[in-house]
Amino acid sequence: MMNDTSLSRPTDRFARLKLYFALSRTPHGLLDMATPGFSALLYLGGFPSIRVVLIGLVTAFAGYTAVYALNDVVDYRTDKKRGIATVAASGKYLDAMMVRHPMAAGLLTFNQGLAWALGWGLVAFMGAYLLNPVCVVIFLAGAALETVYCLLWRVSPWRAVVSGFVKNSGPLAALFAVDPHPSALFTILLFLGLFFWEIGGQNIPNDWADLEADSRLRAKTIPVHLGANLAARLALIALMLATGLLVVLFYLSFPTSQRLAPLLAAVVGIALLLMPGLRLYYAKSKRAAMALFDRASHFPLALLGLVLILVIIF
Repeated sequence: MMNDTSLSRPTDRFARLKLYFALSRTPHGLLDMATPGFSALLYLGGFPSIRVVLIGLVTAFAGYTAVYALNDVVDYRTDKKRGIATVAASGKYLDAMMVRHPMAAGLLTFNQGLAWALGWGLVAFMGAYLLNPVCVVIFLAGAALETVYCLLWRVSPWRAVVSGFVKNSGPLAALFAVDPHPSALFTILLFLGLFFWEIGGQNIPNDWADLEADSRLRAKTIPVHLGANLAARLALIALMLATGLLVVLFYLSFPTSQRLAPLLAAVVGIALLLMPGLRLYYAKSKRAAMALFDRASHFPLALLGLVLILVIIF
């Protein structure tokens, strides 16, 4: 007959595992995984080999899991200074669907978080090497830049530029995984489009959500350092650029007989980037910033769905 302790163990292990996935912000990471997926499909105009798909999925999951965990490892002391009020899950905010910063909240130790990040980093390293050794360089550069980004928290608001490079590591690696010499024009347009999406739809609104704590600790984020008016204006400009660049990319990637593609991409950009960006511009509130962050986080998944539909139909 099983005792109460044996019955509780699976639940305890599952709860523990949830903390590790919370450390890696897995719900957000899964959405981000759509970025390399739509990039590769849009570039090829079809599906890569089964080998690339399978290795790519494992590598992408491992890479995003490791880098998001690395963020909390590097920011461990900073997150503790922000206080428990900022690390507890709250509302419907995407990054608060699970416990925010479980290491800083005392739910995981520093060594446990570090081991988790390094373990998934090793898996991502091996997968990247199997796809293309260039992907290893991109992954390591992305991890290094993520560390730099965290260390610049109290140094410069333009650390946001670094985050734009970090978010591009996945899609750039995806291009080199399917083509050793990808088109320079496609690569540049993709990089810039995703760069401005990260700045306007992820970085600025995410920092806005922590505005009170960051102001108290004199952090150099864009909302704190530049103020609400300029931060909202920069976010909207970045979102306009992101939408325009990615529409151009869809226009160039599909033949003239499929001009519905850029139109649909524009609709996605307007719904998920520009409309919530305009609300933030006029409201300049934490609630509007969180809504923009959540909407913009679904932008890569929407683009992946659009590319899948276009590839299958045409």
